[in-house]
Amino acid sequence: MPILTSFAEVALLLAMAAGIGLIGTLARQPLIVSFIAVGLIAGPSALDVVRSDAQIDLLSELGIAVLLFLVGIKLDVKLIRSLGVVSVMTGLGQVMFTAFFGYLIGLALGLGHITSLYVAVALTFSSTIIIVKLLSDKREIDALHGQIALGFLIVQDLVVVLAMIVLSAIGIGASDTGHGGGSVVMVLASGLALVAVVVLFVRYAANPLTERLARAPELLVIFAIALAAMFAAVGDFVGLGKEVGGLMAGIALASTPYRETIAARLAPLRDFLLLFFFIALGATLDLSLLGTHVIGAILFSLFVLIGNPLIVLAIMGAMGYRKRTGFLAGLTVAQISEFSLIFVAMGVSIGHVTEDALGLVTMVGLVTIAASTYMITYSHQLYARFEPLLGVFERKNTPREPSEAGAHAPSSYRIIIFGLGRFGTAIGLRLHKRGIRVLGVDFNPQAVRRWRDLGLEADFGDASDPEFVAELPFRGAEWMVSTVPIHPTGLSHEDTRRTLIQLARTAGFSGRIAAASHSSGDSEALSGAGVDLVLEPFQDAADRAVELLSGAVAEDRTDFPEIAAEGRATG
Repeated sequence: MPILTSFAEVALLLAMAAGIGLIGTLARQPLIVSFIAVGLIAGPSALDVVRSDAQIDLLSELGIAVLLFLVGIKLDVKLIRSLGVVSVMTGLGQVMFTAFFGYLIGLALGLGHITSLYVAVALTFSSTIIIVKLLSDKREIDALHGQIALGFLIVQDLVVVLAMIVLSAIGIGASDTGHGGGSVVMVLASGLALVAVVVLFVRYAANPLTERLARAPELLVIFAIALAAMFAAVGDFVGLGKEVGGLMAGIALASTPYRETIAARLAPLRDFLLLFFFIALGATLDLSLLGTHVIGAILFSLFVLIGNPLIVLAIMGAMGYRKRTGFLAGLTVAQISEFSLIFVAMGVSIGHVTEDALGLVTMVGLVTIAASTYMITYSHQLYARFEPLLGVFERKNTPREPSEAGAHAPSSYRIIIFGLGRFGTAIGLRLHKRGIRVLGVDFNPQAVRRWRDLGLEADFGDASDPEFVAELPFRGAEWMVSTVPIHPTGLSHEDTRRTLIQLARTAGFSGRIAAASHSSGDSEALSGAGVDLVLEPFQDAADRAVELLSGAVAEDRTDFPEIAAEGRATG
């Protein structure tokens, strides 16, 4: 391929991403797989057109900062407090399990002590970026398993930082990694200082500053991007990493009334910038190194894909979480990170390990990233398949989830509403004012807490979980209402409403069913699926608005006889 300018190179990569992404979408494949494939094709193993490494890395790093910023801006501080213990326990437990048994597997394969240690530590890192992107696309980052996964991913990121510090201490150039060297005490002190800055900013500056900037929406968005980039840069400089810095920037604006506006404006930019992260990741996978240690790569890949989820499932089960939550959270650690490649490459640079070890880890990364993408995408289907085998991981006679379960006593409700967003909450409040007893259900702990704060009864659970739906108090319920948002472009193309209808009927619900729809075609499909009342929020709101406006016009004309007379004359 001829040498291209940076602009032409980026243009070519965008065209390749659009074309290969379209093919992947038609084949119903996750976009992440398509984008990594773009990097592989454009990288040194194929066309070798990725030469503007600095520019692509800059865009990908900015995408990382924006992604974690958007996660942080939606975090609930109360939820962080309640999930801290399980995040630390699962994060550290998974790291120790993977490192110990990975080391033993390496020795069994004859890799030697040093190489086995490097490979074992590399296997402990999971890709925060890939996992958060997949959970965000599935709209599960706010679900309980998504919040727990985010928590132990942060713990893993801190382990990455410590590992880089150890390597820096024995003479590895920290400038090559982007994680500055230094003592553990220095990093911890920097982390505490960053937290203190965020607390002071939230208390004294966040609300008045964003209120001032909101007068010019474009300026508010630019400020949000700048804050994310600045915190990411500071986090990277002090050794905490760009991910932690971007997350802290989001938390700094999480309490402002403009967080939803900021999140909506930045979502398309996040998706655009992360394209370059996945392309850069694919381009770094040197396929010429994959020829050796095929058997070892297969064994290590199976260990990561199966062992990591199982240890998370076991730890969460022992702490009292349901097997479903543990399974869904465990699937998120079934791959290794881009930092795994960096870590082993650092070992190669000082002569601790050979390039064969880097090829081994590269092959494990390629297999586990691709496989885990499908595992997370189709996590609910996988759970349904393996659910009969997972009973050993769930404790008996414990609440479904310690922080949210058991919210209501067994009793009768006239209406049960699934989905406690704005539409579901508005329906629930109006029914409650009319004296109708309502139970709300959602898989987002923050939504459940907000519903309860309004004085309504709610339960935490997944509408697609057969066990949970079977335990709901359907006896005496007259209506079941689903306002769960459906995203046709979602990764797995699931329609939770249809699943819910089937599960509710199986559980013995004999009342009537209402479901929200946003298109005429969808409304017809719901009617055919057994829905008695199709709610169309936009159409219903428009009809009501016309009624109000028509009434207002009629009242105005009676107040002004000349207008009424003119109306009769022209009527």
